[in-house]
This record gives sequence, C-alpha cells and structure tokens, in this order.
Amino acid sequence: MSSKELVEGSGTGISPQTTPSRYESQKRRDWNTFGHYLRNQRPPVPLSQCNCNHVLEFLGYLDQFGKTKVHLQGCMFYGQPEPPAPCTCPVRQAWGSLDALIGRLRAAYEENGGSPETNPFASGAIRVYLREVRECQAMARGIPYKKQKKKKAININNNVGGCNNNDGSSSNSIQFS
Repeated sequence: MSSKELVEGSGTGISPQTTPSRYESQKRRDWNTFGHYLRNQRPPVPLSQCNCNHVLEFLGYLDQFGKTKVHLQGCMFYGQPEPPAPCTCPVRQAWGSLDALIGRLRAAYEENGGSPETNPFASGAIRVYLREVRECQAMARGIPYKKQKKKKAININNNVGGCNNNDGSSSNSIQFS
C-alpha cells in the first residue's frame, strides 16, 4: 500500500454497508486530520517519512484547540483543584484526550498498512510525552496523579466447619488472579 493510500484512509477494513462504530468514526476522523496536518507542513511530509517528532509537533498543534486550563507554576491558582477566579493561564488538550487520540492513531496506522516496527505513534518518546503531560496537568490542578495498582490476587479464607490450621490460618484458600 502506498503512502498516499495510507494518508487518504483507504483500506480501513470497514465495508460500505455497515455503519462504523463511534470509535471507528473517531479513528478515521483522527487519521484524516493527521494526514491533513502532514500535507500542510512546509514542505509536505509523506507518511512514509513521518516520525515521532512529527507526532509530537501535531500534539503541540492540537493544544490550541484544547479546553483544559493548565495553570503555570507562577500562577496564584497553581495546585488548586477549583480556582476561585479566572486567570490568564493557557488552555491545552487534556491528557486523557491525547492518550485516547494516540491509541486511535496507533491502531489506524497499522490498519492502513503501516508496520508495527515503524509506527511513530508507538514510540517511546510519545509515551514519555504523555506521561509528562499527565503529571504536569495533575500537579497544576493540585491533584497528584497516582497510578492505581492492579490487584494481583485476592485471598478468601473460609473457615469451613471450623477447620483451622495450627497457625490460625484457614485450610481453605481460594486465589483469584
């Protein structure tokens, strides 16, 4: 498949008879928007030459359309979850929106014939950028981001018929993983 076909979105795998899901529609719209962004660069960037730097520039470009107020460190409302008055701090794209966007673009790239090994949306630099945005936005709102730990196993101790071991633990233990 050629770069032109990749950018134009042909080969999406969606038949014309079926109505695409909301996710598929968003993915196609995001893919077309990114292709449009690349074509409008001076000089235009072919998808085959696109790298993580182009993706990072695209994410920066999208900030101008954001709706999330991100307080700067010098702002008197920095670190306050609900500031009492307006300020001049910039609006940006929310981390969750960027994270979802990258997921859709990563999938679209590969669905449109791109190789997983060359996927610019799967780059380590993109993951680092998203982590920094998440942490910066959380601190600016005064809500430190804490990743929730996954529960590895749950022990349910049943004292069936009063059968306990000498150490006081139950002889019946069920583990869910």
